[in-house]
Amino acid sequence: IAGFGARLAMGCNLAAFFTGIPQFSLHAWFFAIATAIGSWFGARFTLLPIFRIPVKMQKVSAASPLTQKPDQARRRFRLGMLVFFGLLGWALLTAMNQPKLGLAMLFGVGFGLLIERAQICFTSAFRDMWITGRTHMAKAIIIGMAVSAIGIFSYVQLGVEPKIMWAGPNAVIGGLLFGFGIVLAGGCETGWMYRAVEGQVHYWWVGLGNVIGSTILAYYWDDFAPALATDWDKINLLKTFGPMGGLLVTYLLLFAALMLIIGWEKRFFRRAAPQTAKEIA
Repeated sequence: IAGFGARLAMGCNLAAFFTGIPQFSLHAWFFAIATAIGSWFGARFTLLPIFRIPVKMQKVSAASPLTQKPDQARRRFRLGMLVFFGLLGWALLTAMNQPKLGLAMLFGVGFGLLIERAQICFTSAFRDMWITGRTHMAKAIIIGMAVSAIGIFSYVQLGVEPKIMWAGPNAVIGGLLFGFGIVLAGGCETGWMYRAVEGQVHYWWVGLGNVIGSTILAYYWDDFAPALATDWDKINLLKTFGPMGGLLVTYLLLFAALMLIIGWEKRFFRRAAPQTAKEIA
């Protein structure tokens, strides 16, 4: 579901959201709003009894000792470093003949290292907001887009063309499917990739489903594209409102999104407070 929706919307949480909004593409806003709504429905759906696995509690007198294998850990670390530096070397060699591809590889290695170490997960940004009221990740994403927007704006003023996609029903429908799917699967494109490499088998299946969904969309794309995407305009906020106007509109929308998130957080915990007090009593 998530793979199909992401490709229908011309990008996942990165291409159609985290980098789409700072590139001033209206379709990214459609996708972001639809993803938030889809994730709300996904959160409600996953709370149904059918998804609640019964947990058998067992009383013990002491914690189970942690089993450590230092020799195995050292071998795996060395192997990981060998692969890491091998990729860096490959990227640098590629950059000599194909600079764009080489730089893309370098940024890819850096990005993978960053999201794994920081445990960045866009799914938790949406899901946790609805289920637990935790909004730290959602706020961080908005701040990140605000910083990115001014940087991309400066490059656009130097003549670099931003990536603008069709602001059509594909962004809305794709966002709804994507938001629902990532909550149901427990991970988005960024999340399932690094968790699968960490050895979490659940995300191997998530990745497989993602590839299958995107492949189905690709197969039927020529049938869907005219009505849902390609017949619609690509709307660049910088051209619609002018350079400074487009930048201002983007920041106003980001500020509005931040205020809505803060408002939801306060409302969530205000409603949860009486129930918590009742359980304690």
